[in-house]
Order: sequence, then C-alpha cells, then structure tokens
Amino acid sequence: MPTILIADDHPLFREALRHAVARIVPDARLHEADGVDALFALVDAHPDADLLLLDLNMPGVQGYGALVHLRGLHPQLPVVMVSGREEPTTIRRALEHGAAGFIPKSSDAATIGEALSRVLEGERWMPPGLPAGEAIRDEERDIARRLAELTPQQFRVLQMLATGRLNKQIAGELDVSEATVKAHMTAVLRKLGAGNRTQAVLLAGKLMLDPDAVVAPGDADE
Repeated sequence: MPTILIADDHPLFREALRHAVARIVPDARLHEADGVDALFALVDAHPDADLLLLDLNMPGVQGYGALVHLRGLHPQLPVVMVSGREEPTTIRRALEHGAAGFIPKSSDAATIGEALSRVLEGERWMPPGLPAGEAIRDEERDIARRLAELTPQQFRVLQMLATGRLNKQIAGELDVSEATVKAHMTAVLRKLGAGNRTQAVLLAGKLMLDPDAVVAPGDADE
C-alpha cells in the first residue's frame, strides 16, 4: 500500500486532495500536516513515503524553502507542490528546485488525478501548456544548495528569525536555551555564508515567492 503525505493548512483543500488520492490510489495510506512543525514530524515518521503533496505557502514557511530543505534531507521522496499561485515563473521555480510536479489549486479533479498518477509512476508533471521560462539564477540555485545543508532545527530557527522573533522567543517556542538558539544561529550563518542575522534572512528570502518583499530583522539580538 503506497503512503502519501499531504501538507496544507487549508482543511478544505486537504479534503479535496484526499478525495483525489482515494480515486487514483484507493488503498493508499494518507497522513496529513497543517503546519511546518507537523510537516517535518510527518516526513520523519514516514521516511519511506511514496509522495508528498506540499502547499507552497504554510504557516511557518513560505516559498521554496521547505521544498529545498526536504529535498536535501529526503532526496528519495517525490514532492509535488500545490498552490493558488499559478504564474509560469512560480511553477518553473518549483520544478527547478526539485519538485516532481506542480498542481494549481484551481485544477479540477481529473487534472489532479492525472498529476498524481504520473508522479506515482515516476514521471514529472506540470500544467499543460506551461510556456517556456528562464532558468533560476545561479545566485538562487547556490542559496538553495546551502539551505539544504541546514539541519531541521537550524532551518526552523532561520524560519522563525525571518518572522521577526527574538532569540528569547525562539528559545521558548522550541523549548531550548537561548545559548542553544545562538549556537544554531552561528551554524546557520556559517552554512549560508552570511555575516549577520539580517544577511541570513535576506539570503533565505531569495527563495520566497516575492523576494523583494522580505523584511530583514535587526541584529541587536545576536
């Protein structure tokens, strides 16, 4: 029985994906996550899953960061992105960052079913008629490579930092000491090649859907 993971913070769309999977793979074992913490716990609990359906924007992580990080940790796991963002550039970036497919949330049941069938058969799938687009820039590709080298906890600290949390807040949410958070941050800076927290957030922001909208934190909390 294939194991399929669904990660999306919208209950109605998770339900739609469940129904689509049930039609194509009626004996599939389904497991769900509604946020980034639950996502990583789910993947760790099912390392041999056959497919992950991943929302492009969930609480705690937005853009291609989760895709890149998961591909680094679990390269054997096919990841299909699902999103309400349907611009050709958005889709192309997901595919170039290692997605096995991209399903727009406006897709009908037949299209979702076709996408799932193709990916489960080992193929890649993209929306029909997707125009050719430019490849992602070397800078973005290099940042993705570095981001994939972070440990799960380092990645989580970076994501929380990008939301404006201070070390004390991050430590409280992760149930660790501030010293541990600072150690994680030191490792993040080294792996990303960043000189400070602000630069680290701006670098990671290159994998956001709208990199120019990223607001970096100050460095007073270092």
